[in-house]
Amino acid sequence: MGHIPFAPGTWGSLLGLPIWLVTAGLDSAGLAATVAALVLIAVWVAGRAERVLGIKDAPCIVIDEVAGMMVGLAGIPVTAVNAVCAFAFFRALDIFKPFPARRIETGLPGGWGVVLDDVAAGLYCNLLMRGLALLYTRG
Repeated sequence: MGHIPFAPGTWGSLLGLPIWLVTAGLDSAGLAATVAALVLIAVWVAGRAERVLGIKDAPCIVIDEVAGMMVGLAGIPVTAVNAVCAFAFFRALDIFKPFPARRIETGLPGGWGVVLDDVAAGLYCNLLMRGLALLYTRG
């Protein structure tokens, strides 16, 4: 996905959707463990890729978007509307990097900075999805 010449982060984010579908049936503990493992694997892979490529947060590294999307979708019910909304929210948050995501990206070394800014975007996305669900169910 990362070698697609246009919008590799967008394509990487799309990879999170089928993983979300596969993990949707897990209980809370299983889901938390799966997402945590994916984030840690992403940190290792992204750090290794940076060393091999010699480029900080190279566009071809997209495992960070996959991990961020999984954080954004963790515990969110599987529906087409949720998939589209979470994808759009996550991409916007990942691109604009609201505080402290940009500071995380630039302030942490190696794979930690590459991945944890996407995790921050994913956390914001997840909170936004939950907030909208509360508003929708109360309205």
